[in-house]
Amino acid sequence: MPTEDAHNFESPHAVRMSLAAAMTLGYKKGLFYRNARLYCINLLLTYRQGCAAKCAYCGLSSHRRGTYEGKSFIRVPWPMYPVDDILERISERQERVKRICISMITHKRAVQDTKDVCRRLRSAFDIPVSLLISPSIVGYDDLVDFKAAGADKIGVAIDTATPDLFDRFRGSGVGGPHKWDRYWQCLTEALSVFGEGHAGSHFMVGMGETEEQMCAALQRVRDAGGRTHLFSFFPEPDSKMAGHEPPPLDQYRRIQLARYLIDGGLFRADKFGYDGKGRIRDFGLLPRELDEVVDSGAPFRTSGCEGYDGQVACNRPFANSRPGPLMRNYPFPPIREDVLRIREQLGSAAGEGLEREE
Repeated sequence: MPTEDAHNFESPHAVRMSLAAAMTLGYKKGLFYRNARLYCINLLLTYRQGCAAKCAYCGLSSHRRGTYEGKSFIRVPWPMYPVDDILERISERQERVKRICISMITHKRAVQDTKDVCRRLRSAFDIPVSLLISPSIVGYDDLVDFKAAGADKIGVAIDTATPDLFDRFRGSGVGGPHKWDRYWQCLTEALSVFGEGHAGSHFMVGMGETEEQMCAALQRVRDAGGRTHLFSFFPEPDSKMAGHEPPPLDQYRRIQLARYLIDGGLFRADKFGYDGKGRIRDFGLLPRELDEVVDSGAPFRTSGCEGYDGQVACNRPFANSRPGPLMRNYPFPPIREDVLRIREQLGSAAGEGLEREE
């Protein structure tokens, strides 16, 4: 019987998985707030040496105290299990699992192991596989190999909205290996290999950027043919940013709405109105148009890779906020009461009407 105490395992024989994925596959018992359900099995490569990167906000950073196996990631534990057993459990739950995501870490063996694990998953069943890669150790030929191994989507977690913030929190500011230009170059290469809409980037709101800067980064990805997924910064205990506060909820709600408009090609970031502090004051839509978008609740659902049914599978229940009425990303469709609360949280840019006259 496999257990999370299988300390002798490393990738490609073992991987870590999110707590929610462990619940989905029956390793862990429990229920989510409002019966939220996860449809993506999020896997993470694992090595005794851990990740060589030193990102200031990341729970896996080599700067953070503790063993790699014991470090939380995006707020929750990631227990470790043998890949053989994971394959068996997914096979028994194929009606429930709509996507699998393999996340690399920055480790010399991670590129080849990602190819091997992806190939095993795709050979075992027809469930789409995404790869969240580390551009610092991935080359163009590796992207070609990833596609040959069966992956259909690539994620490049640029995370920060500006080169200065990237360098401060991921590059020279923390003695880390990552470079802003390499991340954007890798995203372009991934789009050339996988095609428009099949590569994109994660961004984290609340790293010190203005809303205008974040919107510009989201638009840059969209103009390149990519898609974006949002996280709200949440401080990991004992990380270099443990004392950094999450972004105000009104800021996060406005960026969620902006991302939805930009990613869907409904409006451009350079057409939004901004105030002197770079905050969005006008989304550029007529009031009734914006009302329809907000009332749909769609902008505030978790953005992530879809399953074959076209619905978001990687809905990451409560991955960057605690469960409750102040949740940042909705892992299910918001109901009417949720939308009314979201309107209050949005602030004047969308919750109380627009400056533009119809």
